[in-house]
Amino acid sequence: MDEEFDDFDREAELALYREYRDVVNQFQFVVETERRFYLANDVTQSVQERGGDFFFELVLNDVWVWDIYRADRFVKSVKVLTFKDVNVEELGNKELKLPTDLALDE
Repeated sequence: MDEEFDDFDREAELALYREYRDVVNQFQFVVETERRFYLANDVTQSVQERGGDFFFELVLNDVWVWDIYRADRFVKSVKVLTFKDVNVEELGNKELKLPTDLALDE
């Protein structure tokens, strides 16, 4: 039974990676938080201060969410509030490729 779940998880992860590979060129930004990984075409980031503490507020538009259990990974907008690190990278026009030693043969 455990092997069936492991096989299901592996297949779901592989399908998610393939979907990512197919859609990444449609997006301008990669956004990584402590909880999620996103592709987005518009990112607004601000630092909010409250009583001596601060947090990051991100508003993402035209978004794809890396989440294996989501039925629909394409969403119109996402708002993220976090006290942790945030990484926002602008994608270039070139296609992202895994190093050949990590690439999946098809």
